[in-house]
Amino acid sequence: MALARNRRGDRHIDYWPGFVDVLSTLLLAIMFLLSVFMLAQFLLSQEISGRDEVLGRLNTQINELTQLLALEQSNSQDLEDMLSNLRSSLAESEGERSRLEQLLSAGSGAGAAAEARAGQLSGELDSERQISQRALSQVELLNRQIAALRNQIGALESALEVSESRDRESNAKIADLGRRLNVALAQRVQELNRYRSDFFGRLREILSDRENIRIVGDRFVFQSEVLFPLGSEQINEAGRSEMAKLAGAILELQREIPPEINWVLRVDGHTDNIPLSGSGRYRDNWELSSARATSVVKFLIEQGVPPQRLVAAGFGEYQPLDPEDTPEARNRNRRIELKLTER
Repeated sequence: MALARNRRGDRHIDYWPGFVDVLSTLLLAIMFLLSVFMLAQFLLSQEISGRDEVLGRLNTQINELTQLLALEQSNSQDLEDMLSNLRSSLAESEGERSRLEQLLSAGSGAGAAAEARAGQLSGELDSERQISQRALSQVELLNRQIAALRNQIGALESALEVSESRDRESNAKIADLGRRLNVALAQRVQELNRYRSDFFGRLREILSDRENIRIVGDRFVFQSEVLFPLGSEQINEAGRSEMAKLAGAILELQREIPPEINWVLRVDGHTDNIPLSGSGRYRDNWELSSARATSVVKFLIEQGVPPQRLVAAGFGEYQPLDPEDTPEARNRNRRIELKLTER
């Protein structure tokens, strides 16, 4: 019987080192888990306004936290199993103590030894109770931390859902605005095309008696000889008469175009490819074409056309209608073009 008692005592004393190792491992894991959680919360506060890349990183962090949670739950289960074993040992010790106390009360001959053994078992029992109580406290703390971690993960998932929902709504609004803008632009273009057609129709009626004035695509073309002397930007008398008719048509058109259409009449000057002589006022065809376009714009302003509706541009010889190097081609390429367009 004494040998059996000694064996039971040895078995109870060996629990403590393993239990301390488990608690140390558990505390390290908890600290690591809290560090990861604080890092995830910081990254979330910095990046929650982002889009797909930020959402991907948060999802990855949630997966990592979920894995860590599963690991801690496994450790918690191991700790609970160990606690159950401790409780079982405690119950055995209490049973042994009760048996010894019964022997003492019965007055058998081993009173002194039994009393000493009972005192030893009572001390071991108190020690195991303290260990068990600490283990229960650690388990309770771990359960609270796991519950808090679950709440944080739930909050992260909710924030992700809200952010994804807002992104979807924003993308839908952007797509709808894009469609509306395209429709509005198409309507404006159609309106402008209609007014351009009316404008060209009126110019045909007004200027139909001149063979050197024609329509090319969406532009109204004046040959330079109609408006300017050779090598000059000064509008001649015949040209001033034609430009006055043009100004009247523009003013009439302006009254009909709705104010929300931001239209302009672009005046483009073009020359042929023959270089200017060095003794003239202009150094090259760039300057001459720009000066002619500017002269037309200034004359139209004098006739009452608003300056904000006019644009002057010079192209020199670099936008020919006819690329051939013949007198006829050069004659066609010397021109002033008018184009009604949107700003």
